[in-house]
Amino acid sequence: MKIAFALIVLAVGSVVFHLLSPWWWTPIASNWTYIDQTITLTFWITGTVFVAIVLFMAYCLWRFRHQTGTQAAYEPENKKLEWWLTVLTSVGVAALLTPGLFVWHQFISVPKEADVVKIIGQQWQWNFRLPGKDGVLGTSDARNVSPENPLGLNPNDPHGQDDVLIEGGDLHLPLNRPVRVLLRSLDTIHDFYVPEFRAKMDIVPGMVTYFWFTPTRSGTFAAICAELCGTGHYTMRGVVVVDEKSAYQAWLQEQSTFKQTLADAGNGTGERSSLALIGNEAGSAERVR
Repeated sequence: MKIAFALIVLAVGSVVFHLLSPWWWTPIASNWTYIDQTITLTFWITGTVFVAIVLFMAYCLWRFRHQTGTQAAYEPENKKLEWWLTVLTSVGVAALLTPGLFVWHQFISVPKEADVVKIIGQQWQWNFRLPGKDGVLGTSDARNVSPENPLGLNPNDPHGQDDVLIEGGDLHLPLNRPVRVLLRSLDTIHDFYVPEFRAKMDIVPGMVTYFWFTPTRSGTFAAICAELCGTGHYTMRGVVVVDEKSAYQAWLQEQSTFKQTLADAGNGTGERSSLALIGNEAGSAERVR
């Protein structure tokens, strides 16, 4: 009976803890609503099942407790109970999966007016690339990676000459502008994650994955790698800064382009990256307009 009582306290305490705990992040991006609603729905479904199972265990401990003169009944099968469990489990799984399909569609349906930023992960830092004045990212190829060209841009592509390169620095984004985030790895699998944006996506070698969001609040936010990527995984952190339009443009003017980086490298004045590695995606190239 003490164990049955403890199970009841566990079920009730879990519900009370969830309702009273202020563990929701501040909404600072456009997609926070449907992400949070999906998480809330998941909590309700899994929480209901959890409470039901715990209370059922408490009931069984009380109902079938040992009593003098009572003999246990042997019932190895119960088809009615099995059908009920099968139907309820199927309904629960469908309730968990169906909303996710709609949320995923929103997550990858990028507005036409969205800006583009490319995020390159490598052990163990984040690099960023933005299109220049032409608004087009140049092509890139892992076979082009070198100390002078750590992000593997195609030096013969005119669209890439004005691309803005940020190697290991902070990424700035304009406030209230939709942004399409392209993700690429130079070595192993990574995962770009900014918790406050409700956005994360695996970065798979040989592929370019993506998602989009619109920052709705200015500020400075931590970006982390959410996929184990080696011994230095815990140090793979970055910073994303959401700026007002004027501050963003001022920051953008201070950044170096690919053309300037090549010129500095040719003159021996550029800073060479010791972390430039040729990854597993040799031969892959892409153009994003």
